[in-house]
Amino acid sequence: MPATMPATLPATVPATMPATMHRLADGTVALVLAEQPPHGRPFLVTLVEERDPHARDHARARLELARGTTTLGSGPVPDALASLTLATALLGDEAPLLALRAAVAAADAAWAAGDRAACAQALTTAEQHAARAAGPAGDLGAMTDYVSGMLALLEERPDDARRSLRRAVAHDPALTDPEPLLRATAAALLLGDIEAGVGFGARSLAAARLRGDDAAVAQALEHLAYAELRAGRHARARTHAVEGLAAAAQTGRENTAAHHRAILALAASVAGDVDEAAEHVARALATARDHGLMQTATLALWAAGRLDLARGRPVEAAARLGELVRPPSGGAPAAGHFAVRHLVMPSFVEAAVASGQQDLARAVAEEYAAWASFGADPLAPALLARCCALLAPGDAGELHFRRALELHATAGGDFELARTQLLFGQWLRRRRRPSRARDHLRDALHGFERCGGAAWAELARSELRAAGQAGTAAPVSGGAEVLSRLTPHQQCIARCVADGDTNREIARRLSVSVRTVDHHLRNIFVTLGVRSRVELARIVAAEQRTASAG
Repeated sequence: MPATMPATLPATVPATMPATMHRLADGTVALVLAEQPPHGRPFLVTLVEERDPHARDHARARLELARGTTTLGSGPVPDALASLTLATALLGDEAPLLALRAAVAAADAAWAAGDRAACAQALTTAEQHAARAAGPAGDLGAMTDYVSGMLALLEERPDDARRSLRRAVAHDPALTDPEPLLRATAAALLLGDIEAGVGFGARSLAAARLRGDDAAVAQALEHLAYAELRAGRHARARTHAVEGLAAAAQTGRENTAAHHRAILALAASVAGDVDEAAEHVARALATARDHGLMQTATLALWAAGRLDLARGRPVEAAARLGELVRPPSGGAPAAGHFAVRHLVMPSFVEAAVASGQQDLARAVAEEYAAWASFGADPLAPALLARCCALLAPGDAGELHFRRALELHATAGGDFELARTQLLFGQWLRRRRRPSRARDHLRDALHGFERCGGAAWAELARSELRAAGQAGTAAPVSGGAEVLSRLTPHQQCIARCVADGDTNREIARRLSVSVRTVDHHLRNIFVTLGVRSRVELARIVAAEQRTASAG
């Protein structure tokens, strides 16, 4: 809002307000209307109606655009979609650039809600406005290509989607504007160029920080944390999601906060931190259900199902994940988000096979094979080979496991590689090949330890013991070795205690409840055999001295 504009309008306003009228007419009406209290908005709209009927529609369009944009960050996304669609229609052909912005925001709302048809419709409208805004010789940069690529993707025109999205990424937006960098992040992830997605996400965050825009910072961190999660950098994703959660809370972006919690839940499902994951899942789902956030809900439930697998509960995992991968039927939409459910499928296949549901697993694997051919996920070929190995009859699975390991070598991602090694080791052990099983199980154990997957590492140790290897208990002596028995989240709490933080301060720092911190501390004391915060601080100090000496 301009510095000369009053923050609020009184119930009665002087009849002569030429400066305000000019502002309403010159295109800043959204800033005025969006920030007025309810009693002020009708007066401003009336003021515009009296002056110019055309300006009335423009004012209302900008009001709906402002309302829809705000609701997209902090309210029910179907409401945001309705406001943004109305804004697009009211703007029409008179303001194509603004209409383009409204239509793209409407597509964002539909995407968050998991409404594929509405998303495609908004993108179709956006494409039309982009053509009008650009003109015969105009250039809207990456936006036109981004819109066309997204639309082609939803309409299942993969070749057109790749061409447009590659052009969108190739525009390489300037560092100073976070918005096109966010679009480039999304385009890169849809192409399967995860490293480019992480790079654009980091640049978007830098641009948002440079502008001092806290809401943009929260949104950039959302994109960056998700890109890092896709890259398998779970610890880094967690760090950015914690920061993003704090930024979202500070700016009142409830939907962004819920998405950050879903990412934190996924990171915790790798670490095997049951309590942290459960808290983030519950809080993400509470907002997702209230606000219609299907993408966030799918990510959170995926985290819960993956944690069930880590805890050796495949029946529960299959039941939870089965809802997310179920295809549309009888006019009912799929339960999971249309763009996320494919990421869940390998975990479901694993859970379904382990719980004796081969037919369901086979049907999902067939759909996953079709999606994997698009190339949007560099890990998909390896994960598809793993699914085929689990479903193969007799000894035929070995060739698929070996193919999966070959593909992992080029795709990267310690966590998924370790999961394939674990499953291959289990497969070999059950076929009474313990020596070969131990080789793969040891590789799995080391992989889980590298990526901080404590619960998964314990699963690998159990399999190693079953395969006849002694001495597979977690290390128990001295400094850093003692702390290695804790989950990454518990280690973080232990270091906060050593810094002298109270439980309340730790909870605020880590964006969890005080009760969760209390629970973690009890588990830390039992695991390490300590009886006080002083003893715990001494262990942390010993770790720090060992690290410094090294």
